[in-house]
Amino acid sequence: MSSHSPKRPAASGSTGSSRAPIARRRATTSAVTLKDVAERAGVAPITVSRALNAPGSVSATLRASIDRAVAELGYVPNRFAGMLASAESRVIPVIVPSLSNAVFVEVIQGIQTVLEDAGYQLLLGNTMYDLARETELVSTLLGWSPAGIIVAGLRHAERTSALLRGCGRPLVEIMELGARPIDMNVGLSHLKAGMMMGRHLIERGYRRIGFVGGRLDADYRAMQRFRGLDRALADAGLRRRPPFTYDAPSSPEMGGRQLLLALQQAPDLDALFFANDDLAVGALLRAARDGIDVPGRIAIAGFNGLDIGALTSPSLTSIVSPRLDIGAIAAAKLLARITGAAPGPARVDVGCKLAIREST
Repeated sequence: MSSHSPKRPAASGSTGSSRAPIARRRATTSAVTLKDVAERAGVAPITVSRALNAPGSVSATLRASIDRAVAELGYVPNRFAGMLASAESRVIPVIVPSLSNAVFVEVIQGIQTVLEDAGYQLLLGNTMYDLARETELVSTLLGWSPAGIIVAGLRHAERTSALLRGCGRPLVEIMELGARPIDMNVGLSHLKAGMMMGRHLIERGYRRIGFVGGRLDADYRAMQRFRGLDRALADAGLRRRPPFTYDAPSSPEMGGRQLLLALQQAPDLDALFFANDDLAVGALLRAARDGIDVPGRIAIAGFNGLDIGALTSPSLTSIVSPRLDIGAIAAAKLLARITGAAPGPARVDVGCKLAIREST
């Protein structure tokens, strides 16, 4: 019996060293660390941290090398640890009333493009046009110590306003324009938009004009557009009537249904201004299906200027809102405040324009 212990055979392909490759070692022991990424990329850990948290602070070549190391090692940044260290996360809550409406999707896209380029991530909240739900969302999301916050609208529950005023974070209220925002404001006047459409329809010779919108007690921006139309009718000495409304989410199907109901309730109508393009497009499709001549029998107009409105037959007259611009400008102003730069004026009016097409 030999007095010598047998040598442990080296693993196939091994140099005999006990030091395993980083990726394999970490896969069986613990999570990949920032230091591991730095070693793989051949840079200092602080450089990796800068590249991940503020991508614009390093060169494109260096960022690509670090991104490659992150992908190869499967590194997941510990955002929570960073938040504890700085008492502030790199998350920006964005609270909107709907995630099914293409309008808000485009606004979010504008925000996301700007913030992600600066190393921030969005955390989305959907109020469903419910002010009590907005209060809950604001209270919860502020608990993450965000660097800033973006909220759709200027009308909030008293508790929500108190939370937003007292949070000590930069805030941008978007989608509409107000005289006294809590902090900063980017949007447009929906009253002026309604007046713009009303005047257009009147100039085209329409005299019996109605408005269609849903949940107007909650969707107060749509209500402002109705009031703008109503003012234009009053200024012209024309008949004014209450809006045709319903208690359900907007959709093309609902637009078609509301077109028929409005014509049943008021057969003398010669024009309908819908609260948004989803409804108006649905009305156009239903009119085509039922043989209702547009604009011969009735003119149809919408709001938002969605791309699909230019593709319908007849094409849809609409008020175009600069949705991407609203998001991008709001994000840029928020970043300026976060980084200590000058954010510019507290209020930005992005305006709107009238796209006159075949439906009127």
